[in-house]
Amino acid sequence: MSRVHPALPYLWMLLGAASFSVMAILTGLLRDRLDWQWIAMARAGLAMLLAAAWAWAAGRQLVFFRPARLWMRSIAGSISLVCGFYAMTHYPISEVLTLTNMFPLWVAILSLPLLGQWPHLDVWPAAALGLAGVALIQQPQFGGGHAAVAAALLSSVSSAVALIGLHQVRELDPRAVVAHFSAVALASTTAALVLFPRQGRLLLDGATVAMLLGVGLSATIGQLFLTKAFAAGPPARVSVVGLSQVAFTMLLEVVLHGRTFHGTTLAGISLVLLPTAWTLLRGGAAPTGDLPLSVPSAGEQGPTA
Repeated sequence: MSRVHPALPYLWMLLGAASFSVMAILTGLLRDRLDWQWIAMARAGLAMLLAAAWAWAAGRQLVFFRPARLWMRSIAGSISLVCGFYAMTHYPISEVLTLTNMFPLWVAILSLPLLGQWPHLDVWPAAALGLAGVALIQQPQFGGGHAAVAAALLSSVSSAVALIGLHQVRELDPRAVVAHFSAVALASTTAALVLFPRQGRLLLDGATVAMLLGVGLSATIGQLFLTKAFAAGPPARVSVVGLSQVAFTMLLEVVLHGRTFHGTTLAGISLVLLPTAWTLLRGGAAPTGDLPLSVPSAGEQGPTA
């Protein structure tokens, strides 16, 4: 087996983060063309088809009813995906991605009730700083902002639960896990179409279809690079590089939309990302060292959410 250059996992993670940023930007562009439920359904459906086809081509068996603990991961990931797409279509993308990327802090905190492991003491001030950043990120001038911020936070918490659930099904083939999650996510997004209010947006012209395909394709490419990065590099440090997704998205918003960022917003983003990076580097989310922070989930970045 050939050795991988030490810099390659970080390059792959950068490329993966850039791909996920494209997915998020396309989602933002679609919000005036489609209700958010349709975008989330397209994302989940494309992922399900790709993952199932990938598993079938590799001769891997898909799973559904068992093991029961797989459902913890898939249900939590589906909640994360639904909340993430709602937030991305109701609030500025960069701020949403900042909030959803808080999941390592929640993994650290939830490691006690879900895994029986005490987090490092420095996790608590890191979480406090992160919540202070959340308060600064909230911008009343955006209609429905509080609901979107709450959804983004719930997405990050659900991502943490999904990641812990993923740790508990490590014996399963990753493609089968992704296919299971995607099927549950498709059912969840379909339910959201019925249960949550819609504005009746359904503009299915060529540009809309192209952007929907772009959402699925960019997420798949990002997943490929992310999987390669975590297979070859140190999970904690590679995860920190993954936070560059926020920077890529901010740059795209500036270039494509001419957006400017207020000092308060930048301070809030920093207060969320810096403690998150510290937690990752310190291994605070994995006190015993056996829970790799390998996959961002949520709205949706990685293979797990």
